[in-house]
This record gives sequence, structure tokens and C-alpha cells, in this order.
Amino acid sequence: MTDKGELQKEQPVRREQSEQPERPERTAAELLRERRAAAQRQARRTLSRADWGSTIRERLAHLTEAAAGVYDLDEPADVYGDRVVAALEERVAALLGTEAAAFFPTGTMAQQVALRCWAGRTGDPAVALHALAHPEVHERHAFSQVSGLRPILVTDEPRQPTAAEIRDLAEPFGTLMLELPLRDAGFLLPSWEELTALVEAARERDAVVHFDGARLWECAEHFGRPLEEIAGLADSVYVSFYKSLGGLGGAALAGPRTLVEEARTWRHRYGGMIFQQFPTVLSALVGLERELPRLPEYVRHARVVATALREGFAEAGVAWSRVHPGVPHTHEFQVWLPYEPEVVAEAAVRQAEETSVMLFANSWTGAGPGIACTEVSLRAAGLEWTADDVRAAVRDFVARLPTVS
Repeated sequence: MTDKGELQKEQPVRREQSEQPERPERTAAELLRERRAAAQRQARRTLSRADWGSTIRERLAHLTEAAAGVYDLDEPADVYGDRVVAALEERVAALLGTEAAAFFPTGTMAQQVALRCWAGRTGDPAVALHALAHPEVHERHAFSQVSGLRPILVTDEPRQPTAAEIRDLAEPFGTLMLELPLRDAGFLLPSWEELTALVEAARERDAVVHFDGARLWECAEHFGRPLEEIAGLADSVYVSFYKSLGGLGGAALAGPRTLVEEARTWRHRYGGMIFQQFPTVLSALVGLERELPRLPEYVRHARVVATALREGFAEAGVAWSRVHPGVPHTHEFQVWLPYEPEVVAEAAVRQAEETSVMLFANSWTGAGPGIACTEVSLRAAGLEWTADDVRAAVRDFVARLPTVS
């Protein structure tokens, strides 16, 4: 028989436990995201196998093995930006043909600092940029809230701006920022002639030019120019180390030595002076060594895959579909289908779970009433796919979709 005193002692504990909030159930979107990540890890075939989805153990093992071939791992680790960090900065400056480069923990910080420095030098806090540019869409108004800058939107059309639009802007601006490629419009690039005209138009307005080159590494194939010549059009360039190169993170700002030195000061003020960064920096060096040379091949094969996707949807009898752009400018592009996002997302995950073939590895978003859009990225794993492989995967995918009248 339980002692009354013991029962009284237990009761407060029971009340505390009952008062603890229950863990909220995961939403359908969260469950689907987990299934998609698990399916991609287990897929036998996929167009792009994302390293970031690997386990910590797998990533560390891969980094240790890969980095041994690109840098002396017996060298002392970096301290506040020396040694391996300095080596990466020198490598980036050499690749882009600039006087100097500075490593940043994030691209958002690198770009905010660059544009803040230019505002101080030009005396004009206004920055002309596309309405779909990263700072406008993905940085929570950091321009105005953190840097005191004022965005001037050149256009909101899903394309690159034109030189005429730059010349005709109704108010002055100190800096023109161009995102190359413009990710949210479909990874779009201007032609080389259009790009040089954009830069010339900005110069006519006495403005400096900054490239948001988070994905600049894969632009060389489209422009038919080396990275050094592309970067040479701008006064400064920001590049990312994880979007295309598969690094753990990080970015660099490249440009004139005086600008980079000023940017280092602001990097410290913004909290970017990190004690040691060697894992991220090593992964960036590995990406420059191994992925950068392969990006032109990825771009060329993305065009094969895009054509096969378009043909596959037509052959499968889909009422309407779009591959955008028709000829990809980089190794990434968009696919649009006439379904609600959750419908095609479920079909994509089920295809991977049931066949171990993952045709669409990214999420789907609404692009209008009854229209879903996803991004397709092609990397090393995708080089194994022939056009016939893509068309066969499309047929299997479409068979899992409801009929659209």
C-alpha cells in the first residue's frame, strides 16, 4: 500500500509534468521535406546530390580526405584570418584578376559591407538593383535597417535590366548592383554585349558597379569569357563558396586593395572577425580545385537535360509545361508545371522513394493559380544521365500525377 506522505510528494511532480507544453506535431510540409531529404540521400540516381544533406561524420570525413590534396594539413590552423584564410583570399584575387580579396563568413555580410563602402566613397547611399535581387528578396531589408542604404528598383520584370532602364532612372544613384545570374528570375544572365552596355550605362551616370556574383563561377560558359574578364567589368565582386563549389559556407569580396582593406574594418564591426575558420576555408579551396573546373561541363549537360525534360513532358501528354530558360544560362534552371505545388512535390518524392530515381530534388513553390515551379540543378551525379534517361524518368514521374483537363 502506498504511503500517504509519498503520494503527496509525488503530486507536485505530476502537476509540473502535466503543465509542460506538448511538442507540436510536424506539419505536412515539414514531413514532406524530411521525406525528400531522406529520399535524396538514398537515391540511386539523381541530377544533383547535395553534400549538405550528408551527416556530420560524412562531411568531416570527405573534407579531410579531399583537403589533403589541396592544402598542407600539417600547417598550424588560422587565427583571425591568417595562414589558410589568407591563402584562399590570394587564390580568389588571382582567379578574378583583382588586387585583393577578403574572406567573409556569409555572402549577406560581404555584400552589405561592399555596398556600404561604396556609398561612403561615392557620397550616395542609393543603390540601383533589380526588384528580384537577393538583398531585396532574401535579406529582410538589411539595406535600410543595417547599412542605411536606399534601394532604387530598376525593374521588377523577371529578366535582367536593360541599359536603357539604367540610363532612364529618374533619380541618381551611387552604385549599380547586378546579380549574375539573377536566381529568382530563373538563373538568367544577360549576353556579353548586354552586360557591357549595362556597365557603360552606369558609368555614364557616374556610378560604380558591383557584381553579386554568388554564382559567378558558372557564368563563364555562357559569356564565353574567362572569370578574370567578367569580373574586370565591375568595381567589386562578391562570390560564394557553397552555392556552386560545394563548400561548407563562406564568401569573398574582391576588388581594389583600398576597398578590401576598408571592408576588413567593416567586417570586424559587423561581427565577421571569427577566431578560426579553417574547415570552411578548406572546403572552399577544395571546391575551387575540384568543382570549378567542372562547372562548364555541368552547364553544357544542363542544356541536354533541359531539352530532354521539355521533350519528355510533351511526349507524356502534359497539357502545358515550361523549362525556363529554354536553353539554360548556367547549370541551374526552372521547371513549371500546371499543378498545385503539393501535388507535384508528393509525386517527386514518391518517385524517389519507390524507384530510387530522383528527378526533382528541390522544393516546389506556387508560381500562380494552379502552377508549380521548381529549380533544377545539375552537378556531377547528373552527368551520368542521358537524354533517354531523362525522358524515361519524366514518363514515370508524370504517371504519378493526376490528369489535368
